[in-house]
Amino acid sequence: KMGGCWKWCYQTCTCCLSEDERKSIAIDKQIKKMLADQKKRERREIKVLLLGTGESGKTTFIKQMRIIHGKGYTEEDRRAFAKQVFQNIFTAIKAMTAAMSVLRIPYTNQKNETYAQQIQAVDIHQVTHLDRRYVDAIQSLWADAGVKMCYSRRREYQLLDSTEYFMTNLMRIAANDYIPSDQDVLRVRFPTTGINDYSFVVEKITLRIVDVGGQKSERRKWIHCFENVTSLIFLASLSEYDQVLEENQIDNRMQESLTLFYTTIHSPWFANSSIILFLNKMDILAEKIKMSDLQNYFPGFH
Repeated sequence: KMGGCWKWCYQTCTCCLSEDERKSIAIDKQIKKMLADQKKRERREIKVLLLGTGESGKTTFIKQMRIIHGKGYTEEDRRAFAKQVFQNIFTAIKAMTAAMSVLRIPYTNQKNETYAQQIQAVDIHQVTHLDRRYVDAIQSLWADAGVKMCYSRRREYQLLDSTEYFMTNLMRIAANDYIPSDQDVLRVRFPTTGINDYSFVVEKITLRIVDVGGQKSERRKWIHCFENVTSLIFLASLSEYDQVLEENQIDNRMQESLTLFYTTIHSPWFANSSIILFLNKMDILAEKIKMSDLQNYFPGFH
């Protein structure tokens, strides 16, 4: 009964949801429209290709679909994400402390220089829990005005979008009895590698969603996924106009997304497929645009 209430609230009370969650629900509505059309054609299975560059929000969308239309995440499922949450936290704080040196931003609290050295010595791949001494170090670093300034300049280096969320929830996550929440699961980030196939039953139709890796190195594996695609969902992040690709540190992320979208919509593979474009991360854009002028990166924008 509570599960049903949660699902109803999740799908109707969008005011309390994050931007990613609202976007996923909007996509879900578009999918239902598409399914209604396919039902008229008496089709019982449709194939949807999920495309977009790295970190465009594809994996988050799949997680949302699992919550809305799949079996959701059991406590055991969520426990399995704990290590990735811990590793995301270390990835974020290591990125910021490294950027402090590169950007030559001083710490306001001198002891944080020592904490930063301790954090830099951590092998992220070996992280399986949050040791108390590291929690204290991370908490102190995040409270430092210098680190906050470094965070405000995050477009100048690679940093997880979920950094502020995890730092704000650090003490909850550091608890001995910590079990990731659905929101933690949605926020955790890890690159999609290879091709992942998911099936959901929606409106009595099997919806098969194929999620492919967003990084350039993954795209050569896409081609055989294109056959018999009913629809294509393309996700693009609006907040990456002033960021470069993680792969080469040169190419503009938004330009890369535009190029991929142009190539996709002009591909003969999708001549008979419907294409749904969703512009993602509006909330991050709204904050970033106050500090970083879009015209500096796209002069044609007025």
